[in-house]
Amino acid sequence: MTVKKQPDGRWLADVQPIRGQRFRKLFKTKAEAQRYEQYITANKAADPAWNPKAQDRRRLSELVGLWFDLHGHMLKDGERRKAKLDALCVRLRDPIAMKLDPATYAHDRRLRAEAGITPKTLNNELGYIRAVFNELRGLGQIDYANPLELMKPYKIEERELSWLTQEQIADLLTAIREGCDNPHVEPIVLLCLATGARWSEAEGLAPSRLRNGAVTYSKTKSSKVRTVPIQPELEAFIRDHWKRHGQFTGAITSFRRALSRSGIVLPKGQASHALRHTFASHFMQKGGNILTLQKILGHSSLAMTMRYAHLAPEHLAEALRLNPLAGCFGSN
Repeated sequence: MTVKKQPDGRWLADVQPIRGQRFRKLFKTKAEAQRYEQYITANKAADPAWNPKAQDRRRLSELVGLWFDLHGHMLKDGERRKAKLDALCVRLRDPIAMKLDPATYAHDRRLRAEAGITPKTLNNELGYIRAVFNELRGLGQIDYANPLELMKPYKIEERELSWLTQEQIADLLTAIREGCDNPHVEPIVLLCLATGARWSEAEGLAPSRLRNGAVTYSKTKSSKVRTVPIQPELEAFIRDHWKRHGQFTGAITSFRRALSRSGIVLPKGQASHALRHTFASHFMQKGGNILTLQKILGHSSLAMTMRYAHLAPEHLAEALRLNPLAGCFGSN
């Protein structure tokens, strides 16, 4: 690096801050040439290109462990997610994380789909591994883009929500009362039908959560505490049940057997959840407010609750009144 006066009186700044890069420029004064020399030298010192950072060679399993240590342990299902991510690392042979190949992941996903894993589960797993990269990038632990950022999830066809009619509810309760060997099935079913609770929420209800004619559910799927009023007769029935049989214990298997005896056929995976759908469907059919239903069910977004909106009386009336055949049969 040097500043030299040229025969014509100008000054040449000849700067080579790093090997392979040379900057030469003529100036009228020596001071200008020196300032240019200092500028080039200072900027190249700050430029990471002269001393590039070593490539991140950490394996996918290392990032999964780091994600769990910094974030995943706080999640309600963190342990379960980590187990799934650990299994993914094994199936993909634990690649260098930043070089995770989307095509390799897509191939593994196809094999799992062919083995019977549902699209919903596969989409959840894609969300889990994406979250590892996104969270660690947000925490400053990695500085590269999510390698699965552009991978598309499976498109899932919306399933029809199954719910029970009044007649089916009566048939189910008869099957429970006449053939169940587990005394807890009936009060749990009644709670689900009366409050829209998930089976696990009703089954895990503690006596301290039933008071003043209302049930309070905590530790829910959405992590929201919900309080739903119930009829005095149902409250008395449950309190009497607890006195005679104690707090609820596992009863889902007995419920499924009773459902089978009742002759009610439901889509796969909707056995106990049909009780929650039944509450929501009857609530809307009887003119309930969609925002109130969202709060009762504890949905995090109104979009989830809107699945029941088509059952509202005004919605059905408009379908009859506004369809293109309205008035063609002598009435509207």
